[in-house]
Amino acid sequence: MNYEDVQKVSNAAAAKSQLVNTGFGKYFTRAVMAGFFIVLAMIFSNVVGNVFSGAELPAWGKFFSAVVFSIAVLLISMVGGELFTGNNFVMAFGAIDKKVTWKETGKVWLVSYIGNFVGCLILTLIFVWAGAAGTKDYFAGFINNKLSIPLGEMFFRAVLCNFFVCLGVLCGIKLKSEAAKILMIIMCISGFVISGFEHSIANMSTFVAAYCLVPGLSVTAMLKSMLVVTVGNMVGGAVLLAWPLRKMSADQ
Repeated sequence: MNYEDVQKVSNAAAAKSQLVNTGFGKYFTRAVMAGFFIVLAMIFSNVVGNVFSGAELPAWGKFFSAVVFSIAVLLISMVGGELFTGNNFVMAFGAIDKKVTWKETGKVWLVSYIGNFVGCLILTLIFVWAGAAGTKDYFAGFINNKLSIPLGEMFFRAVLCNFFVCLGVLCGIKLKSEAAKILMIIMCISGFVISGFEHSIANMSTFVAAYCLVPGLSVTAMLKSMLVVTVGNMVGGAVLLAWPLRKMSADQ
């Protein structure tokens, strides 16, 4: 990264921190909207997977589900929204660059996480109340396996997930051509989905829908998964990507 790109990311971190402090309602709404966009992607992805599963083409279902999930980060990048996992990279980068403090970073992470959850909860419940597009059996087919992933594997899947996601976020900040942004975001986001990695905000939506549709799910298991995946996402965005990128980047 050249100095201009370093400034773009660090200035983005400073702007997020300032908005939380001076326009909390506006920032929180942006976080809620990011949650909406994640649920939209979850709906699209799971319905596509369900359709191809019924047609006995699960491999194609997995591929197309991964591609269409990219709509979440595309909408956040082009329409606007505050995504916790993307902020893991942006705010950590700004803190390492000393444009924001770690306390300010933590505040942005917390507010965006809560806002994302509110958005996920609202739109997922509407999806369930709308009939869930016939995906009850589809959720039942994978949710128990998802919750039974060993915690160590779950953590590292979350680390890798946010490495992919934050590369997509970085491309959205760095690239000037909208066509280039779309291509790189689709490649990065579909990469983590098709690999079976774990995204904390997507899991919020998945767990709410599954809890409403599939009887007998353990709330404790879901909360444990959320904790492990959230920490893993933070490590993937802040430690695995933000820190080395800032350390290798050119200074003015």
